[in-house]
Amino acid sequence: MKFLGYRRPDGSVGVRNYIAVIPTVVCANSVVSRIASQIPGAVPILHNQGCTQLTPDLEQVTRTLVGLGRNPNVAAVLVVSLGCECVSLDEVVEKISESKKPVEGIVILDLGGEIKAVEKGTRIVEGLSQSSSEIEKESFDLEDLIVGVKCGASDATSGLSSNPATGIAVDEIIKGGGSVIFGETTEFIGAEHILAKRASDEKVSKRIYEIVESMENRAKSIGVDMRSAQPTSGNIRGGLTTIEEKSLGAIVKGGYASRIKGVLEYAERPREKGLHVMDTPGRENEYMTGIAAAGVQIIVFTTGLGAPQGFPFVPVIKVTGNPKTFERMSDHMDVSVSKVMEGKEKLDEAGDRIVKEIIRVASGKRTKAEVLGYGGPVGIWVNGLVI
Repeated sequence: MKFLGYRRPDGSVGVRNYIAVIPTVVCANSVVSRIASQIPGAVPILHNQGCTQLTPDLEQVTRTLVGLGRNPNVAAVLVVSLGCECVSLDEVVEKISESKKPVEGIVILDLGGEIKAVEKGTRIVEGLSQSSSEIEKESFDLEDLIVGVKCGASDATSGLSSNPATGIAVDEIIKGGGSVIFGETTEFIGAEHILAKRASDEKVSKRIYEIVESMENRAKSIGVDMRSAQPTSGNIRGGLTTIEEKSLGAIVKGGYASRIKGVLEYAERPREKGLHVMDTPGRENEYMTGIAAAGVQIIVFTTGLGAPQGFPFVPVIKVTGNPKTFERMSDHMDVSVSKVMEGKEKLDEAGDRIVKEIIRVASGKRTKAEVLGYGGPVGIWVNGLVI
């Protein structure tokens, strides 16, 4: 099974060919937006982090920005700094450049403000765009693909059709030599022992238990019981009754037969091929940013109620098992597996269709979110203490 993509200097393969314009700090978002709006194929990676944060958060923000810049779907990068923030422009540029892709940086304060920074940045991106347009597509094997999986706005059909079908697709991708990342630690609660049994060794098994305990303890430290916030009100309207029920339906999107090779920190890149868990929150924005920073080229996003989110430079395939959602949210849904619920399609067949859709999107087919330009700012997961 092959797909068409763009070979990168570090050996990775992109399924898109964007120029990323990345601010080191929220204060540079305006300049970044204006620069990216001038050049087709340039995407702004807007966020609200980068300054007056404690060291652990700054390190996580830096790691995330570097990972986003190194994502294979990005051909070249312009990093925009205000000039007085805590995230280091030089560090971000240097670490992205380790991927050997073109990367440049500008400092707004040094250039004399927004007008001059936009002018210089636009000229840089224009040159990067022209160079990247010469990169030709090549044929690649499944082993060059890293897919992220996510579920959101779940209902009863999620755990019965779209998540199980996606899990079958995950096993097929792994079997073919590809890699998959899934997470949402909050949605392991009550089912972590099942995931731990699929760990490749005792160290990975222990780590799965640790991230669930840590997630719960963070909530308890501020006097909140994580289990009281799950399922969400939307999940309840969709027919889910307990956190365990939600978790059992959620974890199946990570496959059945594939062994979990490792547990990644937020925005950490996997060091080997195969199936990996990432320690993340469940909220869409922060989750998708974390796996995009880890290098996923495509995200498969299952939804029961119809969550429409996309991502700036990673195509997001929306899969639903709810026929009413597929009809009502047709502008946003890419794949329906509702025939599974009707007894007209087997889960294996639905999983195979999802794999084929992944290959088509990897080769250039645009998802509904891409067509609509439904991307928006990224969210970077941090502890949140601002000084």
